[in-house]
Amino acid sequence: MTEQLIVNHLSTLALAVQNKSASGRGSGKKIDLYGIKKLRELILELAVRGKLVAQNPEDEPASKLLERIEAEKAKLAKEKLIKNQKALPAIAEDEQPFEVPTGWKWVRLGDICTLENGDRSKNYPNKSLLVERGIPFVNAGHLQNSRVNQSEMTFITQERFDLLRAGKFQEGDILYCLRGSLGKSALVSGLSTGAIASSLVIVRSFEGIDQHFLLRYFDSPFAMAMIKQYDNGTAQPNLSAADLAKFLIPLSSDSEQHRIVTKVDELMALCDQIEQQTEASLSAHTTLVENLLATLTNSANAEELEKNWQRIANHFTTLFTTEASIDQLKQTILQLAVMGKLVPQDPNDEPAANLLERIDAEKAQLVKEGKIKKQKPLSPVAEDEKPFGLPDGWEWCRMPDIGELARGKSKHRPRNDPILYSEGSTPLIQTGDVSGAKHTGRVIKTHSALYNVDGVNQSRLWPAGTMCITIAANIADTGILGFDACFPDSVVGFRPYETEMDVSYFEYFIRTAKDHLEEFAPSTAQKNINLEILGTLLVPLPPLAELNSIVAKVNQLTTLCDQIKTHLQHQQQTRLHLADAMVAQALNPTNPNSTTQTKAANP
Repeated sequence: MTEQLIVNHLSTLALAVQNKSASGRGSGKKIDLYGIKKLRELILELAVRGKLVAQNPEDEPASKLLERIEAEKAKLAKEKLIKNQKALPAIAEDEQPFEVPTGWKWVRLGDICTLENGDRSKNYPNKSLLVERGIPFVNAGHLQNSRVNQSEMTFITQERFDLLRAGKFQEGDILYCLRGSLGKSALVSGLSTGAIASSLVIVRSFEGIDQHFLLRYFDSPFAMAMIKQYDNGTAQPNLSAADLAKFLIPLSSDSEQHRIVTKVDELMALCDQIEQQTEASLSAHTTLVENLLATLTNSANAEELEKNWQRIANHFTTLFTTEASIDQLKQTILQLAVMGKLVPQDPNDEPAANLLERIDAEKAQLVKEGKIKKQKPLSPVAEDEKPFGLPDGWEWCRMPDIGELARGKSKHRPRNDPILYSEGSTPLIQTGDVSGAKHTGRVIKTHSALYNVDGVNQSRLWPAGTMCITIAANIADTGILGFDACFPDSVVGFRPYETEMDVSYFEYFIRTAKDHLEEFAPSTAQKNINLEILGTLLVPLPPLAELNSIVAKVNQLTTLCDQIKTHLQHQQQTRLHLADAMVAQALNPTNPNSTTQTKAANP
């Protein structure tokens, strides 16, 4: 019944995906297959609850298995092969988090296993005692995918190993992480012996306990809930072996343990297949969207552009079904905007060449009045430098041709000197405030500190409407000042000389050139580019009237994209909630409408 429920809802679970956090390093995958992840958790949770395979009334009850284990422990203790164990607390009825099937029994982990810490005496091998070959010395980093990864094994000498009084594992043991990667476990296979680091504990089961069943238990949401119950609650959570021994575990006969392991492996293989198919489908979808959008920017003329757009429009609801695809569409809109392909040209518009002549005259007057310094002449734009063809009336130019491009200032050292900030009221923005503008409609709405008069005097106050470009840490992040503010030299400001020119157009352009600008950043710990690189960047300049029309059209289409994206986010959340509800129904079939989890497990 439960297995049929899983199979019936596989497609729904496969569609439940969410975006991964943009922070952090590691895997390049941007999508988290949430539904498949929940399915894996559900399988493990059903396994430990005895709901994954049918019970066989002819199986020996778990109580008989426990009697044999007790007899084995007494024999081993008598032979001094294990220490006499201190009795573990009895399991009260109100401590049992859920009802187990007939023939099963609630036990503590220490009832069915021995747990052995590593040697923590002066004999413990520190890094200086590690050697290139010898006896394996396993730490938490070696525990990967429930196996001990031997590809980057560390070793100690036989002599050091012989000095150790504890923490020596053998084939078939389970190694469990007590701190750091808390709860991670692995089966020792292919290693006859070795020693463990102090962050691990050896879990050695008695006869009749399937080690693979224990591994599945350790991976289950129920076992993770046990960790939360016993960890020390500090910033670096950890367990003791004594606490691990108290973990509750629902125990079945050894025959049913084997059947459970077989069924779990079978269903996990099915999850692997669905995961691969889903990832392949998402990848193919991304490639299709990229290729179709590329046909727009590569269109040779308006007729071809219209034809290519119609192909996309006919399948819009099929193509743009993910947040990533909407982001791709938004980026394409910007690219079309700066290529002159977003709005029609008006032959009556004043050409950009005339606009540049007026700006040159204005700059000359400002130089004469001493308001700006005379610029070093920029080299003319050579024909082979032009990245693409422009419509009639457009011109290639550079940012200093059309506006002031200058770095921010912060002359005083140290920069955090309180003398600059005491009773301050003038905003100081940093690169993080510029980067954050992508969440606030590209308008910078936050500041990092407030300068007083002394702070402003050693810096420069830029007016609201200035475009800011980061040139350190995050390269070419952009935003437009929503208020008058100062900024340091890690940020560049840009203000067009022509006041009727909407600076948003140039913010769009920098976004299309961001990848190109990042290529100039050296591969150092702190990436940066200089003002000269920005100053030599070629900018496609439309006639003034068309420039402002482009900004209006981009704003209109961006708003539409954001509305679609919000709708997709709501759909995505609905799928995630549905996945959670289906898991709850599988665990609580008598109350299918409830999403309440048991008190011990919250898969």
